[in-house]
Amino acid sequence: MMSILSFLLGEKKKTASVAKERLQIILAHERSGRSAATPDYLPALQRDLVAVISKYVKIDPAHLKVHLERQDNLEVLDIKIELPEAAR
Repeated sequence: MMSILSFLLGEKKKTASVAKERLQIILAHERSGRSAATPDYLPALQRDLVAVISKYVKIDPAHLKVHLERQDNLEVLDIKIELPEAAR
């Protein structure tokens, strides 16, 4: 019964799954065409990550770093977040 109601009323997706879908779309878009040295979406991605993480833990935006490395056909998105002592 709940699944029918969820289907009819529309169920909100979890934040993590929405973020994962967005990252997949961004990476697929970047791979499909442009090969810029620094992708233009990284600053927006960093702002979005700070906003989402700040819902749960108070962080300084300067302590979140997003970096994309390219090696041959492989792209690695490296995200480093420094959490405050109280959050650990």
